[in-house]
Amino acid sequence: MRASFWFLPYLILTLAIVLAFALTHLDENALEEWMKNYPRLFGASGAGARAMLSTIAGSMISVVGIVFSMTLVALALASSQYSSRVLRTFMRSRVTQASIGIFAGIFVYCIIVLRGVHGQDDTVFVPVLAVSVAMVLAVVGVAVLIVFIHHIALSIQASTILAHIAAETIAAIESIYPVPDDNALTGESAAAAAAAATVARACWIPVLAPRSGYMQSIDHEALLRIACESRLMVRVERAVGQFVLEGTPVFSISGAAAAGWDGACALHKTISVSAYRTVEQDPAFGVRQLVDVALKALSPGVNDSTTAAMCLDYLGAVIASMARRAIPSPYRHAGGALKIVAVSPDFAGMLAEAFDQIRRSAGGNVAVILRMIATIETLGSLAVDGRRHHDLLAQLDYIAELCARTVPAPHDSALLAERLGPVRRALAAGCARHSERAPTPLRCEA
Repeated sequence: MRASFWFLPYLILTLAIVLAFALTHLDENALEEWMKNYPRLFGASGAGARAMLSTIAGSMISVVGIVFSMTLVALALASSQYSSRVLRTFMRSRVTQASIGIFAGIFVYCIIVLRGVHGQDDTVFVPVLAVSVAMVLAVVGVAVLIVFIHHIALSIQASTILAHIAAETIAAIESIYPVPDDNALTGESAAAAAAAATVARACWIPVLAPRSGYMQSIDHEALLRIACESRLMVRVERAVGQFVLEGTPVFSISGAAAAGWDGACALHKTISVSAYRTVEQDPAFGVRQLVDVALKALSPGVNDSTTAAMCLDYLGAVIASMARRAIPSPYRHAGGALKIVAVSPDFAGMLAEAFDQIRRSAGGNVAVILRMIATIETLGSLAVDGRRHHDLLAQLDYIAELCARTVPAPHDSALLAERLGPVRRALAAGCARHSERAPTPLRCEA
């Protein structure tokens, strides 16, 4: 996962302070020969050094204000044009953080070196090397300002925002579901049926949430360790990304040692609850951001079908990453016994998260409907499991119903029907292939 590097401005500022003190106290005897050969560069008087350092410091603090203003304008534009949930893209930008740190660092550097220029008339002390480095840093600051302006111009474009969100979400999916798609997909296996029966027979004691907020992450390894050490079976009641209310069950425990068990605090430490969602263990939040941008684009006030179509392209890339991967079973065993019952997302749920709201807002928009059909067709060609073909076919049926209800023009209706037919037949063939091989792969891991 990409780190935010929130400390980068402070790190650059610290380095600038250290550099200023080091160069100010450096013995300048080694520079006497350079001062003789290049007096115009290294032979500045005390008044000239003070004027130059003051000018650079004043310019840099003004540039810091400009950078903050441009960043705030970009945040306001992104929030109003796309969605407030995409603001993390700007707040975690390394270019923005580094730019602010460099400008503030040059300002502090010049202030410290300016303090080092002291004395009057013939006894004035000028840290020649430190002043020369300040000149170089001023040129660096100008170059960084140009890079920052270019970065801001790119970062507020829809394609840049959507690509960043999609890449972050795909990385989360690859981390959570590392196993490629094969016949080991979870389903109605004998092991899953036995585990479900065990869960149904167990007597569960709720463990209440200590505070309200969004479930950001779950430490499954720590949870399994607690369950094994305490001889418990733990069921997770809330999925990552869901909102947890204080005083409602977030876990349930079962087992001989469950009654009177005093380890609720240990269970609470395995989860992270905060005021906002993150993508790291919650790829549905990345899908949510893409959907929000599409809904904003489809709103009557914006009416930007091109941006909505781009959102569908990136949603297709995200769902395709999940379509090629095996979703692990929600049942975790240790020592031959069921220990953890997790909340595991499924492919159908992710499809619904990606397409349902966009479909409801795309009534009559032929361009967006055609892009949804094309996206489903691509996903059908990538998914190798018939159950996922069935989920895609259900989404296609919803789109067909939308077309019949909201597209009255005969030409547009005929165009959509022409696109729906081949896609429907291809998905139905995928479902049939799965039905033919369904009896073979079932095995029990006991």
